[in-house]
Order: sequence, then structure tokens, then C-alpha cells
Amino acid sequence: MTTKTPTAPAQTWKHLILLAVLGTAGCVALSLALNYLMLFSDSLTPFARGAVTAFIVPIVVGLPLFALIGWQQIEIRRYRQELTKSGTYDQLTGCLNGKVFTSMVDRRAARPAGPRSGAFLVIHPEHLASINLRFGLEWGDEALRLIASAIRSAVRKDDLIGRLGTSMFGVFLPGASDQDAKEIGERIRGAVGEIYFAPKGDKDVLAISVGGVVFEHELDFEDMYRFAEEGMAEAPDEAGLRLSHVTN
Repeated sequence: MTTKTPTAPAQTWKHLILLAVLGTAGCVALSLALNYLMLFSDSLTPFARGAVTAFIVPIVVGLPLFALIGWQQIEIRRYRQELTKSGTYDQLTGCLNGKVFTSMVDRRAARPAGPRSGAFLVIHPEHLASINLRFGLEWGDEALRLIASAIRSAVRKDDLIGRLGTSMFGVFLPGASDQDAKEIGERIRGAVGEIYFAPKGDKDVLAISVGGVVFEHELDFEDMYRFAEEGMAEAPDEAGLRLSHVTN
């Protein structure tokens, strides 16, 4: 025979009902006790007795109650923020998760008031499988965290960074020119190359390959991604990047 566990909403309602009953009982008990004690004071008029009760009961009962409600509101707000963050950002790298990143790129690319041109970069960490095999998955995760941090340090304020799949990043550069894309891509490669990475005390080098697409008119995410991946197959330019170009 199995026992049903009360659901979270049912438990919440039970707690609220219990709090309401106890709070009401406390208010009534306090009010009765004050009125009883004041019966023995000849110096207080009926109005004074009523005033004392009217002030003391709200202060003694209301102040802790409102403090509790305020604290619960803060906790609820914090919980909602954490829930929103966990649904928006990748927990390992802190970048936008793939679903949110794709949606934001599509919305910004199609926004009438936004820039029509721009660039999109795909970033592949190199030797990640080898790191996982030699040092363990936790060091592979650390490599991804470090690479994500390097990418954030190299992009502009309004650029978007997302984690695509398990070991790839995407960077959306609204309004970026060909030169902008090359400079940002090179900054990212340089920042990753400067990372100090020494799993288990053995210094290793982190490296990435960068491909991308520069476009004059807005593209949806699927087209950006496809052109950027095709750019990876092209010969690298003098900056060590692989960029394709879409002019219509």
C-alpha cells in the first residue's frame, strides 16, 4: 500500500490556514488578556482602556506579521529570479542557453528598428575530447568555463553569447562590419590563448577555431548558423579566422 505525499500547493494551503488560525487566536487571547488586566486599573477610563488595546494589539501582532510577510515576499522574488536565471542561462558557462540564445537572435535580427547588417560567429574549442580523456570531465567543464569567460571579455556590450550543444559557442554581433567581426574574433582567440590552464598541475594550452558569417541584411538563426559553419570550411584569412559573406 502506497501513501500519497501531499503536493506543494496543498502543503502551502495547510500552512496558510494554520498561520491564520494561530494568528487569530493569538490576537483574541492578547486582547482578552489586556482588557482583563486593565479592569484592575482604576486610573484608566474606558476610552483609555480601548486606546491601549487598539495600539498594543496591532503593534505586538501586526509588526511581526508584516515583517514575516515582507520576508516571504523577498524570498519569493529571489526564488523567481533564480528560476528565471536558471531557465535563461547555461549553468556551467553562464552564457545564454541554446534555446534562449536562438530565440533572442531571431527576435533581434527581425526587429524593424534594429541594425540590418551584422555578423555571427561559431566557436569550437579544440582538443576538448583529449582533455576529458586525459584529465577527466571536470577539467573539460573547467576549460569550457574559462573559454566562456574569455569570450565575454572580448565582445562588445550589446553582443550576445550562447552555448550551442555541449562544446560550442555562438556569438551574435548586431551591426558588425567585416572588420568588426575579424577584430572581435581575433580578440576572442587571443584571450583564449592567454588562459592559464593547468589541470592536475600539468600546464596545457587551450585553443579554439572560429568561423563566421558577415551579412548585409537580416538573417534568421538557422541561416546564420549554416553560413557560419560553411565559413569554417573556407581558407583562413590573415587574422586566422574563417568568415563567409552574404550580400543579399
